Amino acid sequence: MGVLADAVLAAGGEVVGVIPRPLATKEIAHGGCTELRIVESMHERKAVMADLADGFSRLAGRLGTFEELLEMLTWTQLGVHAKPVAALDVAGYWTGLRRLLTDGVEAGFVHRQNADTLLLDDDPVRLLDRVVAWQAPQPAPLARSRSDVTSA
Repeated sequence: MGVLADAVLAAGGEVVGVIPRPLATKEIAHGGCTELRIVESMHERKAVMADLADGFSRLAGRLGTFEELLEMLTWTQLGVHAKPVAALDVAGYWTGLRRLLTDGVEAGFVHRQNADTLLLDDDPVRLLDRVVAWQAPQPAPLARSRSDVTSA
């Protein structure tokens, strides 16, 4: 995140950092942010970032990156927001996630429309074009999982 923030700042852009207090006190916060918002928890961080954002994009990352990406997809599915969710697939990093979503569709646990909400591309220009052209889908009905059906 720091490298991306540095690049944005070097190009004359603005960077709004949102970090939980426990991490900020460990001096992990980026010192050059245009604005730095310190919040109390990771949950509050995600809510603030979601409120500030026009859309969500992810590069390769750790478990928190997966979690945030899937939460934003879930929020799209539930109608919490109507913003694009994208990931740049450098060196096939996100291929496994696409496969997981496809498997979920084929198994009947995920609606195709919800799986297709994720904009995934290995070309950054093409991905940005897709983000700009994105239109919010009509919310699909929530699928009942097979375990719900068999236990009912």
